Amino acid sequence: MIVSSSFKNEDVIPSLYTCEGRDVSPPLKWEKVPGALTYAIILEDPDAPGGTFVHWVIYNVKVLELPEGIEKKEKTQYGLQGVNDFGKIGYNGPCPPKGHGYHRYYFNVYALNTELSLRAIKKVTAEELRDAMEGHVIAFGNLMGKYRRG
Repeated sequence: MIVSSSFKNEDVIPSLYTCEGRDVSPPLKWEKVPGALTYAIILEDPDAPGGTFVHWVIYNVKVLELPEGIEKKEKTQYGLQGVNDFGKIGYNGPCPPKGHGYHRYYFNVYALNTELSLRAIKKVTAEELRDAMEGHVIAFGNLMGKYRRG
C-alpha cells in the first residue's frame, strides 16, 4: 500500500534520509482507500535498545503522496506533524547506535474514515495519535527500510 521512489521494501534506506545525511523525509506514495478521508503516518524503529523509537508522526494528510523533505514544523501543506521520540516536531531519520547492526524502520500508513481533532494537545505523540485513531482505521500498510551506522 505504501512505496518510496528512493528505496524498496526491505532495502537499505539511503543515508540522505538519516542522521548521517541531510536527515530529510523520503518521498512516499500510497494507494487511495475507498472511504478514507485522511491518512496518518508513524515511522518507528522496533530495534532501538530502549524499545520501539518513534521517528515521525504526521496526520490529517489528505493527499496520496508526500514529497521529499517535509518541513519540520507542526502545520504543513500536507498535514499536521507531531513530536517524535527525539522530542522534536517532524521527521528525524534513522540514527541507530554505531556498531548496533541493522535496525528496521517501519513507515506505517493508516487510512482513516475521519479527520482527527487533536487541537487541544500540544505536540501530539504517536501514542496520542494511536488513541485518537482507534475505531477509525479502515486500512493499514507499511514500508520497511533498514539502516545501520559504522
